[in-house]
Amino acid sequence: MRVVVVGATGNVGTSVVRALEADESVTSIVGVARRPPGSREGRVEWHKADVVHSDLSPIFEGADAVVHLAWLFQPTRDAVVTWRANVLGSTRVFRAAAEAGVSALVYASSVGAYSPRPKDTRVDESWPTHGFPGAAYGREKAYVERVLDVFENDNPGIRVVRMRPGFIFKREAGTEQRRLFAGPFLPRRLVKAGRVPFVPDIPGLKLQVLHAEDAAQAYRLAVTREVSGAFNLAAEPVLDPRALAELLGARVVPVSGPLARAAVSAGWHLRLVPAAPGLLELALAIPLMKTDRARQELGWEPRHTAQDAILEALEGIREGAGADTAPLAPDSARGRLRELVTGVGGRSTPEG
Repeated sequence: MRVVVVGATGNVGTSVVRALEADESVTSIVGVARRPPGSREGRVEWHKADVVHSDLSPIFEGADAVVHLAWLFQPTRDAVVTWRANVLGSTRVFRAAAEAGVSALVYASSVGAYSPRPKDTRVDESWPTHGFPGAAYGREKAYVERVLDVFENDNPGIRVVRMRPGFIFKREAGTEQRRLFAGPFLPRRLVKAGRVPFVPDIPGLKLQVLHAEDAAQAYRLAVTREVSGAFNLAAEPVLDPRALAELLGARVVPVSGPLARAAVSAGWHLRLVPAAPGLLELALAIPLMKTDRARQELGWEPRHTAQDAILEALEGIREGAGADTAPLAPDSARGRLRELVTGVGGRSTPEG
């Protein structure tokens, strides 16, 4: 089986490549990225390509499956750039897969594609995917779901899988996630149990997370098994502020929703943090997911708990961890300076 991974150098992509390399049924792996990795060990054939501009069809020729992971989280200050990369770029990937005669397409959707719902119960894959309109991430994920609806209708011979994971973490992605969400002013030495003074207890803040290695195994199974449709992915338990405070040895301080929104908005407008205010709104609005279908039909079972994933990410941030790829570049003074010079939240940072 020949598999193409688009966005193969990011948090999820590097783990997916490793999972596919370990699967004997996968005989050929093609990694696609805007900037291929510095180290090219293993049996991956690398192609430098941009989903917005490059001709992707020749790269996909002869592939049995295409895994589409590429996604821009920044610049949060220019929604046109992310729309072109994420929505138009995804559309071009899907079209190229059809032109190349690929048998299967596995797309990285997200819990962020789901319509809002109170977190008093969990939703399955039939819950509407109209996103949260106040966040570019939610709008774009939801729009690509509609593009896939049309794609499936027009290409009934292609097996389409939509993966809808929660928030994904691993140690090597710690610096990338610090850049994406916290920015250059976060001191690494403070990201340690016992040193975080408090965790804000914001009403409605409950998150589902998983380790990148577990997400990668779900993608591998989606590629190699004759399944289709959507799959929710998350590890247990659901994390709320009290659970996070316990992990960090911190106090819980009640913070109202309006105050939290005002603080995040002020930080973003003052260019202190890269994460746009809509991301907090999205986190508060997205539903909790059932993961029964992935466990029953994919045979997927996460090996890491939600706490494991968070602790690894915090360790990665504290140690400035990374890998030899552009998205996962380790922390450095030069890198932080570039974040400042290009405007916090203003640089184009790809996930893969």
